Amino acid sequence: MLALQRATHATLQVLSAELVDLDLTGSEINALANLADGRGRTVSELGAAVGSRPTTLTSVLDRLERRGHITRGTRPGDRRAVLIELTPSGRAAAATIRDAVADVEHRALDGLPDEALVHLRAALRALTEVSS
Repeated sequence: MLALQRATHATLQVLSAELVDLDLTGSEINALANLADGRGRTVSELGAAVGSRPTTLTSVLDRLERRGHITRGTRPGDRRAVLIELTPSGRAAAATIRDAVADVEHRALDGLPDEALVHLRAALRALTEVSS
């Protein structure tokens, strides 16, 4: 677990350095990365994707909305659910983040055998699911 924590912090430091021009926090980068596919999500869905409680995510979303990267609206058919969607500037930032994440992943994992990657992804899924 400590090795995973060290790897997480090292990865976040690399990403923050490579994305410094976006002037975003790690939490904001994480939220935009999880919205990069362009699909809107409710606050609960996004919270689950980023590994954060919706109440904790609220301040991140407030900052992203103030910066013009997201909008909050209602989900068709469910006016109670707040739907988070990217704006054009949010899509551009999310694409930059997606590319940076893919590049860091490629540099870090390129030399590993396919079987090792399968096991790594299975272990990460198991660790994520234990907290659900």
